[in-house]
Amino acid sequence: MRFHRPARFRPRPAVTSTAALFTSTAAALVTFTSLATATASATTPATSATRPCPESALKITASALTPQHPDVLRISATNRTTTPCAIDRIPTVTFGDLDGAAQPDPPAESAPYRLAPGATAHATVRTVTGRPSPSTRTVDHITVAADPAHHGRRFGAAALGAPHGIRVWSPTTTWWRPTAG
Repeated sequence: MRFHRPARFRPRPAVTSTAALFTSTAAALVTFTSLATATASATTPATSATRPCPESALKITASALTPQHPDVLRISATNRTTTPCAIDRIPTVTFGDLDGAAQPDPPAESAPYRLAPGATAHATVRTVTGRPSPSTRTVDHITVAADPAHHGRRFGAAALGAPHGIRVWSPTTTWWRPTAG
């Protein structure tokens, strides 16, 4: 196997003394630790120091996008306090007594999403993704939470413009975002 080496690369002679080996190892460890710390701080969201939003501090809403699109819901979470706080970047949306929650689209891991005082985060939920199958279920309510640790707010099907129930098949949700668009 061949590796590309830059033109200025010059191999160093082997280090044989214990002191030199210790010094080289310590320098490498310091460099590695510095790089790891720099990488972690560059990828850690600024919200990591923001306290989690208590559920009581949030106003959660849900509505149908339009009567023509009953399988698409708009949800929001508003910080009603005077201090910033953090929710999970992925809304937790569950459907009646069915197991599981809407999957994030695009797929992602849990992470904090900072909400400024009075700010609102928005997301879109598709209750039916792709073609419905014979396994499509109908539920009488959904529950929306801004964080998986919260109980969430329950919304009845009729309040969401679906008097005959909410159809559910492979549901997805967007991440929270600052605009409803």
